[in-house]
Amino acid sequence: MTIFVTGATGTVGRHIVDQLMEKGKEVRALTRNPDKAGFPIGVEVVKGDLMAPETFKEALHGVAAMYLLTSSDQVGNYLETNAEVVALAEEAGVQKVCLLTVYGDGEVEQAIKNSTMKWTFVQPVGFMWNAVDNWQEAIRNGKPVRELDGDVRGAIIHEADIAAVFVATLLEEGYHGQLYTLTGPEALSVHDQLDILGKALETKIPFETISLDEAKKRWQEEGYDDESIEFFIQMSTNPPEMGYTVLSTVENITGRPARTFADWASENHHLFR
Repeated sequence: MTIFVTGATGTVGRHIVDQLMEKGKEVRALTRNPDKAGFPIGVEVVKGDLMAPETFKEALHGVAAMYLLTSSDQVGNYLETNAEVVALAEEAGVQKVCLLTVYGDGEVEQAIKNSTMKWTFVQPVGFMWNAVDNWQEAIRNGKPVRELDGDVRGAIIHEADIAAVFVATLLEEGYHGQLYTLTGPEALSVHDQLDILGKALETKIPFETISLDEAKKRWQEEGYDDESIEFFIQMSTNPPEMGYTVLSTVENITGRPARTFADWASENHHLFR
C-alpha cells in the first residue's frame, strides 16, 4: 500500500512522512528539491511540483491513498492546479484522498466530492508553528513581538497532531465523507504563548501592540493579497468561534491527547536562539 504525500517537506507533510515510515508503510514523497529534502531512508522521492501536475503524473500510478494540501509555500498562493491533481489521481486509480483544507468548500473540495475516490477533509485551526514564521526573527534579535491584539485567543494545534490525524485517515477506514476540525488542547492568547515560550527560553519576551495600518503594511510588504490580509485581520482581532473552541477530535481519532504549546515550545525553543 503506497501512500503519496504532497508538500512532503512542509510543516505537516514532513511529519506525515516520518510517522508513516515509523509504521513501516511505503511512502512516495513529492518535492521540488529532492537533493535538499532529507527524508528518512526508504522513502521513494518524486521530483515534481503541485503547480505543474504533469511533472508527477506517472508517480500517481500504484498509489492507494494521497495526502493533498490546498496552498503552496509561496506567499498567499492557493493551488489552482489541485482540481487537475484530483483528476489525475482518479485516472491513475488512487482510491482515497485526504485533504488539508482551509475553508472546506472550495473548488478542489468539490472536485474531490465529485470524484469516485473516498475522501476526508481535515481543517486545523492555527498552527503552533506560526510562532516560528511570525516571531522567530524578533525573538532571536531581542526585539518585541508586535501584533494587532495580544489578548485574542486561539486553540492552536501542534503540526505533529495534524499529521497523526492524517496518518489515521490515510491508513484506516471509517473516515470517508467527513470534515474534521482540529484544535489543540487549550485556547491561548498571544500573551499566553509568549509566556510559555519565554519559560522554555528562560527569558521574558517583550510585546508591543501595533495599529491596523502597521499590520496591513507589514502583510503587504510580505506579499499577501487584500483577501488574505482581511482574513488575517479577522483572525487577529475577531476570530470565529471555531478558532478558539477546544475540540477533542485529535484524541478521538488518534487515541492520545493533543500536544500542548508547552510541549511544542520544549521541542522547538532552539529555533528562537
